[in-house]
Amino acid sequence: MVLCPEDRKAEGIIPVHSVRDNINISARRKHIHAGCLINNAWEASNAEQHIKSLNIKTPGAEQLIMNLSGGNQQKAILGRWLSEEMKVILLDEPTRGIDVGAKHEIYNVIYALAASGVAVVFASSDLPEVLGVADRIVVMREGEVAGELLHEDANEQQALSLAMPKVSQAVA
Repeated sequence: MVLCPEDRKAEGIIPVHSVRDNINISARRKHIHAGCLINNAWEASNAEQHIKSLNIKTPGAEQLIMNLSGGNQQKAILGRWLSEEMKVILLDEPTRGIDVGAKHEIYNVIYALAASGVAVVFASSDLPEVLGVADRIVVMREGEVAGELLHEDANEQQALSLAMPKVSQAVA
């Protein structure tokens, strides 16, 4: 199980490291030689593969990740987890604060992960986004499950009615 956190700058990236390091940090332990030597050839190849496949806009793999746009930082975080064998990925507000083009690229990654059998848990406060991406929607209210909607039956009105507190009627 892996997590792409909501606050990518504080919890997702290592800002003073390169795009290459940010992509490889989790998979590095599997590719160390003699117990302590980093496999630079593998890391360079892996980073370039994810930069290309995720269309990360960067001058190069050695660019500091803090100099990239939010969307490209988010794609690098996804690249980190695509280097791992995972069964579940938790995406917490994965498209918050990124441009429309990067959003669609991230949606394509989500669809590809789901098609490959990875369970994608997608948390978002953007209701139209949830309605467009999710095949099943679990609505939370005050920390508890308020209801569940299937994609084909879901609409904004139903989701909002589950999310809003119930108003009790006073009997006169």
